[in-house]
Amino acid sequence: MTRKAICGILLAAWFAGWAGAAETPMWDLAKAHEKTFRFSTLFTAQAVRRHFQEEQTIDQAIQWCKEHGVTRVFIETFRDGYQAEKDDLVRGRDRFRQAGFAVSGCVTPTGMGVASTGWKVVSNYEAPETRAKCRAVFEYAASLFDEIMIDDFLFTDDSSEMSQKAKGDRSWAEYRCELMLKVSQEDILAPARAVNPDVKVIIKYPQWYDLFHERGYDVVKQTDIFDRIWVGTETRDPDSKQWGRKAQYEAFYIMQWLTDLGGAKTGGGWFDPYGTSPATYVEQARQTILGGAKEAFLFNYADLIRDEHRAKPAALLAEMPALFTLAEAVAGAKPVGVLAPKVPNSAPGNEPYIYDFIGMLGVPLVPLGRIDSSYPAAVFATQSWEDNVFAPALREWVQAGKPVALTHHLRDLLREKNFPVPEAVSILQIPEEPRDLYNLDEAALRHFREPLLKALGLAVEGPTRVAFYLYDNGVWAVENFRDEAATFTIRLEAAWPEITQNHARESFFALPGMESATLQVDGHSLTFQLQPRSLGVVKVKEGN
Repeated sequence: MTRKAICGILLAAWFAGWAGAAETPMWDLAKAHEKTFRFSTLFTAQAVRRHFQEEQTIDQAIQWCKEHGVTRVFIETFRDGYQAEKDDLVRGRDRFRQAGFAVSGCVTPTGMGVASTGWKVVSNYEAPETRAKCRAVFEYAASLFDEIMIDDFLFTDDSSEMSQKAKGDRSWAEYRCELMLKVSQEDILAPARAVNPDVKVIIKYPQWYDLFHERGYDVVKQTDIFDRIWVGTETRDPDSKQWGRKAQYEAFYIMQWLTDLGGAKTGGGWFDPYGTSPATYVEQARQTILGGAKEAFLFNYADLIRDEHRAKPAALLAEMPALFTLAEAVAGAKPVGVLAPKVPNSAPGNEPYIYDFIGMLGVPLVPLGRIDSSYPAAVFATQSWEDNVFAPALREWVQAGKPVALTHHLRDLLREKNFPVPEAVSILQIPEEPRDLYNLDEAALRHFREPLLKALGLAVEGPTRVAFYLYDNGVWAVENFRDEAATFTIRLEAAWPEITQNHARESFFALPGMESATLQVDGHSLTFQLQPRSLGVVKVKEGN
């Protein structure tokens, strides 16, 4: 059966259920898919106090979750200095378990002990009071749950006299990474496991991956010691100055990058409704899935039911059957294409998060935490630099005749280090405002794309702010992030036989719905006609 037919059956079943065949049809659909992909949500410590004291409000929460395809809940024990009452936590935990949900715990380490001299919600972990409080908080959580998620405030930006003295001659990044690794081992994992030997602790990394080490996240060492890792995939509205004017592609990049680092430990992606429209809210879910997540964490129940946000989970609900189809299509697959590596703990220099914007230029990137010479082409940015590693690797790539693009900032860095930049590499000029890459003219865009894609046996035609994804199981996807329709054509170096063309046509599906995009296939090309904010997916071959 083709994927298009499966998608149609799922949609038909869902709408039939909505018409009265089942009380909570999305719950049934979600339960059927949860081994591949599931949705979860969080009840903050404050929401536990507000919603878990009365049976009626617990019933309402259970019903909302079932109606919205949520099959796992995280129940938080601590946030902003408040620790939820044990009776409320147990009541909510047990009721959700009885209703058929998977249930895990959560801790948000804000308002814990002594405040940082920087961001006041985070803590000074050099202070003995903070570390003692941290131990007590995780002992409490482990006494109630066998799995605990740590929300992404497990960092410090404190620069008090106490911290300066402890830092000594080390850089702030070195000091903070060493301190937070010690806190993780001694004040989180050890006390939690002493209380509950079966407990699994998840560290959830924020989405600001280019600054991790500066605030104490060491993604290599912490990933090694924690049981699991999760990923912040909140990109929000790309035009919002308040939220950093992120590229939507960032969710894909960080999800895949941390999956490369964490391997089987990597779980899901976490995003929220703040600073989003219904369209940009749902785009976070698509990118999380395309990034390889096994779960999407919808932060958080108490806010999602507020009037100002209700339209966002409603939009997600409408697209959820197709999102499950998308998750099935890419389950277990790895991206292929053009290498785009960020070395862990590397400094971004003048181009933070630059790969997120390069990914919006229609070239299929492969986010990795290392330079892997097996890829046919590469884009290297400042984040790719590693002493004694990058320069010989670049020389090897060029000698092998593989196409390479360097950002101009990395080129300048190489020159500063007296490394001659080979004439064979192409240079991508990075604007002061990275979003201005979207304004590349046709000639500049072709100059960047052409050599990289030729190494894949492809060429593309289409505007910026359209992203292209390739997977090793034969799935190709194209997403239009524009507010207007877009045409995106992929030209093939070698013509496809008729049987392959037919397979591509029959496997095609689109999000948010089949009317959102069309696909035209001939021997030498695939042309996607994409409505605004839509995604087209095709499987060009079976197997790997």
